Amino acid sequence: MSELTDDLTAAFADETDDEIAQTAAENIADFAEEYDEDLTSDRVTDLLADAPYDGFQRRFNWVIGELAAENEDCTDSRPFRIDGFGELAADPDIGT
Repeated sequence: MSELTDDLTAAFADETDDEIAQTAAENIADFAEEYDEDLTSDRVTDLLADAPYDGFQRRFNWVIGELAAENEDCTDSRPFRIDGFGELAADPDIGT
């Protein structure tokens, strides 16, 4: 695991169960690796604190959306959300 993953897993553990905290931290690390190598755990936790929703998962998904909106190369944040594309989403491999 990366330092970012470790730091975020610890920060998220106060907000949710260990499994979701680990998944969320890994998703952020994947996002950082693909789109924002300079992303810090402080930036993520600050955004999480400012999220306009209740519940960790909704707040986390909002954070991912905000990070994606700040990065013009990321056009779809769904792979990095807690539930990924979700049950009702179109298959991302169809039509590409």
